[in-house]
Amino acid sequence: MHKGIVFLLLAELFFTLSTVFSKHLTNTTSISAVEVTFFRFFLGIFVAAAIVRSNRISLIPKRLPLLIWRGVLNTVAVMLFFLASQFTTITNTHMLNMTYPFFIFLFSPLFFKKEKIPPLLYPVLLAALGGIWLVIQPDFERVRPGDLLALASAVVAAFSIITLNRARQKDSTPVILFYLMAIGTLVNGSVMAPVFLMPEGTQWLWLTASGALGVVGQVCITYGYKYITARAGSLVSTSRILYAVLLGMMIFGEMPTWRIAAGGLLITLSIVAVAFARKPAANS
Repeated sequence: MHKGIVFLLLAELFFTLSTVFSKHLTNTTSISAVEVTFFRFFLGIFVAAAIVRSNRISLIPKRLPLLIWRGVLNTVAVMLFFLASQFTTITNTHMLNMTYPFFIFLFSPLFFKKEKIPPLLYPVLLAALGGIWLVIQPDFERVRPGDLLALASAVVAAFSIITLNRARQKDSTPVILFYLMAIGTLVNGSVMAPVFLMPEGTQWLWLTASGALGVVGQVCITYGYKYITARAGSLVSTSRILYAVLLGMMIFGEMPTWRIAAGGLLITLSIVAVAFARKPAANS
């Protein structure tokens, strides 16, 4: 249990730092966010391949179409997420992206007949929507495109995770991780090709750092969920909001307004409520 908490706390920190490096790079150079995410997937192939080899697992998948669909959805979610960080604050990016558990609850019944939304959870979902509304501040004059991109990344991530749950019924985590990175490299690479710029000097350092931190974060999550339940993991994952607020203030001078603070609190409390509403089952 303690190992799982440590792994997930580190994962959320690495994910947040990854977006910090990405935001610095995209805000100070002409490098695009889709180029940053490409390097994340590309580096991830080698890490995933090493994990597969160390476990002596066959790379022949049992449900290839599902893995392809999962890979495409995850790639779109990641690209939207990093694009969001380019056009809004680090705090808003992570707060809005962390709403994905609510969309999982909303959409899971469409794919799993046994999945039903508990009636007591409807007020929680409404509270989460209230939190999203406060963070985005939809007065039609100050809505940031990045906020909408971050929210879209949460919706796509929810579908990606639902697909992952189906894939895990047949394929092992290392195999899923490998195809996730491989498909991400292909899909992201095709999107990046028209806007690719050759990095220069220290830009390579920022690109590599952002990509490596994202990959290490993914590995930490993969191993973390071997020691912790889905419910506890959901609670620990809320630490990313705190990391985002602190790093946003320290590095980019992003001072949260009372609306963003209130919205973040509503979203965090809603995540906690959703976690307790889930059936406590260990992850594979």
